[in-house]
Amino acid sequence: MKNNSKTLKGIAAAPGFAIAKAYLFAKEKEDVSCASIENVDEAIHNLNEAIEKSKKELNKIFSLAIDKLGDKRAAIFEAQIMILDDPILIGNIHQRIKEEKKHPEFIVHDEITKYQNMMNASTEAYMKERSQDIEDIKLRIIRNLKKKKWRSKITSEVIVVTTTLTPADTVLFAKESVKGYITDFGGLTSHAAIVARSLDIPAVVGVKDSTNNIQNGDTIIVDGFNGVVIVNPDESQIENYQNKIIQLAEYDEQLAELRDVDAVTSDGRRINLMANLDITDEIETIIQNGAEGIGLVRTEQLFHENDQFPDEESQYIFYKELAERLYPRKVTIRAFDVGGDKVLPFDVKEPNPFLGWRGIRFLLDNTQLFKMQIRAVLRANIHKNINFMIPMVSDITEIDKTKKIIAECNDELDKEGIQFDRYLKLGIMVEVPSVAVMSAEFSDCVDFVSIGTNDLIQYLLAVDRGNEIVSAQYQEFHPAVVRTIHHIIQNTNCDDDDISMCGEMAADIVAIPLLVGLGLKSLSVSASAIPNIKKIIKSLNYSEAKKVAEQCLKLKTADEVCAVMHKYSHEKLTDQLQNII
Repeated sequence: MKNNSKTLKGIAAAPGFAIAKAYLFAKEKEDVSCASIENVDEAIHNLNEAIEKSKKELNKIFSLAIDKLGDKRAAIFEAQIMILDDPILIGNIHQRIKEEKKHPEFIVHDEITKYQNMMNASTEAYMKERSQDIEDIKLRIIRNLKKKKWRSKITSEVIVVTTTLTPADTVLFAKESVKGYITDFGGLTSHAAIVARSLDIPAVVGVKDSTNNIQNGDTIIVDGFNGVVIVNPDESQIENYQNKIIQLAEYDEQLAELRDVDAVTSDGRRINLMANLDITDEIETIIQNGAEGIGLVRTEQLFHENDQFPDEESQYIFYKELAERLYPRKVTIRAFDVGGDKVLPFDVKEPNPFLGWRGIRFLLDNTQLFKMQIRAVLRANIHKNINFMIPMVSDITEIDKTKKIIAECNDELDKEGIQFDRYLKLGIMVEVPSVAVMSAEFSDCVDFVSIGTNDLIQYLLAVDRGNEIVSAQYQEFHPAVVRTIHHIIQNTNCDDDDISMCGEMAADIVAIPLLVGLGLKSLSVSASAIPNIKKIIKSLNYSEAKKVAEQCLKLKTADEVCAVMHKYSHEKLTDQLQNII
């Protein structure tokens, strides 16, 4: 019998496996008439009604999202509601209806599309992703102008296949029997991907022409670990993935038993396993998964969640609650790291933002914002379990200037009679080659260092990690990367536990033996990865890993390093997840 199955590749956006029938979801394309109107007052009245109806719909979704995702992630929808209250946008639409006397849906479509075009013209993936959120608002208003309703046609367990998914779509589908998502477009930073991960729904995004290669009712396998979609799989493929689903459930039960167990190699070397905090709702997962602290708090998320820099008081409350929640474990707060692939709070266009006004450079040029954050951290550190870390350091003078600002904040708080801790530990991110080369001198100036591999690799290899054309050249196992990490570890004048790594490489199950073998004793990874990494470390022999690392330091190509590490992982580690996925 002929096998008609086909395999499609995309981006693994939310881990897990799913097997179900395909449901092709396409939003109805509304015809927009540019015909003239006679009654302007009626048109504006209808527009205002449609906007109010759109707000009510989003408020319902917002309430549902709070229940399913928590307050912070649900803020996606709160931001959309705020757009509907934007006096400039709504005012422009009103004015154009009065002047041009065209149908309101045409003016809405034309005016909001201008905003989308500006976002799509951006070189930043984040801005392109946000364009999809604006599209949702535009279509919602037009649909309500035409007095149409969104109705789900899902009646059984399905995998949704669509061009793009808005956050609202994802949350509404979560009420239905949706087992997975596949999209033609989208990336890891899309809100739909974030929501899918939050809801534990496997998703593969950026699957080119998935909507043309998949038909309604096709049996689909979604592999959210590997970014694979199998259309009309044969019986052996279905049986294989059914077994994977069972094995994954059993594996998760085993990992839960490791929560209170230390990450110690089979020959007694203890690894400090901490978590990265991207958004506040992850705190519970960090605690549940047995992290020994937080190695990186990405505080710029406070800006993204609120669309403005939070003031000192709100930062103080957040940092204080975080420190108290984790006490006596350490919490490392990174200063606002904006710029590069993170949107700046000001309208600044740079030809090369990754080499531009970002991280500590931005903060030292905006000392009031920087002092606001430092004062909040100093005040919150009453339990002495907060560390403070500065990003994108490239020159020792940046550390000196930061210390001077911290001293000024100490003096201010002293004079104001506000309680604070003046013995705040200061650290730096090692992500620029100049710091890696001079790691001994830089570490003399601080209390701890954290290797940020995401940026360090792209700067070492001159490869933009967000550029699909050269993404294959972004190689964490490149010998130059391996030797640089080893150089940093060997030359940093800090205690072993004060040298950490918080980039994505720290969570790569094949890279972990290499990092431990190179001498790292502290890793900071996503909260969800901690149980599996703990299991890997417990099955690791440090003496053997050290010999493998020494072997890798002599190799000349990334392929050679990859081959050695994959062979070692396959032969020596009892990583069941790797076998499952």
